[in-house]
Parts: sequence; structure tokens; C-alpha cells
Amino acid sequence: MAVTDKQKRYLKGLAHSLKPVVMVGNSGLTDSVLAEIDNALDHHELIKVRISGQERAERKAMLEDIAARTHSDLVQVIGNIGGFYRQSKDPSIQLPR
Repeated sequence: MAVTDKQKRYLKGLAHSLKPVVMVGNSGLTDSVLAEIDNALDHHELIKVRISGQERAERKAMLEDIAARTHSDLVQVIGNIGGFYRQSKDPSIQLPR
């Protein structure tokens, strides 16, 4: 499910105060890092991921790859931090229509 612009704005507001729960280091996007991101999305629905040691284009590609491989929506990118949202089976975040 793709989020609308209005829902993205709402999620950005919620994500503002969050701290990154997963950090991608110089090793890049490994299977274990993806599993950790997937697990965090299952538990929290909305998370931040910090990517360090990459150039801007590589960071952007990595963030889009994370979104595609975890079936989540990239709702926010600020510097080297990306915010991801994936609705859980038991949603705790009520999105505006």
C-alpha cells in the first residue's frame, strides 16, 4: 500500500522525534541488517535507519533498496537518515485519509 502525500506529512511529524533504530555501516546492506529492519518494522511500524559512510547517490539508492526489499514506504529522508513505514497486522498508527 502506497501512502498518499497527506499521510506522508503525518508520518513525518510522527517520525521527527524518533531515534534511528538500525544503523547501516561500511559493510553495506547485508541480509542480517535487512532482517533487523524487517523485524523493527514488524514491531514499530515507523522507524528511522541511519546510513553512514556512503555518498549521496549511494545513500539514496540504498534507502530505495531497503524500501523495496522490506515492502515499506520511504516517508522521509534527512541527510543520512531515512524514515520507513509499513503497516502491521495490528496497526497502532491511524493514518489520515
